[in-house]
Amino acid sequence: MIYVVATITVRSEHRADFLENARTVIGASVKEAECHSYDLLSSITEPNCFVFVERWGSREALAQHFETPHLKAWQRVSAEFVEKVKVEIISPDHVETL
Repeated sequence: MIYVVATITVRSEHRADFLENARTVIGASVKEAECHSYDLLSSITEPNCFVFVERWGSREALAQHFETPHLKAWQRVSAEFVEKVKVEIISPDHVETL
């Protein structure tokens, strides 16, 4: 089991667009093999800061996720919404930062 924790700060004028598109990518992602959960959390102190928390069965499943059409579309669309991104992939023996 691995976890992905992606902390994203969005431009305030695109907050609603970000959330709408996040629903789409989450809906498609949770149907993937080995996706155990894919949640989006919102900061209560910083309204434009969000955290995706994902659980995947393996690093290979996550690699396949990175190649899906819905994630590639999300990456293209969200590029205009996002100010800052930090992605951590947490496995039992180490943490990888993208």
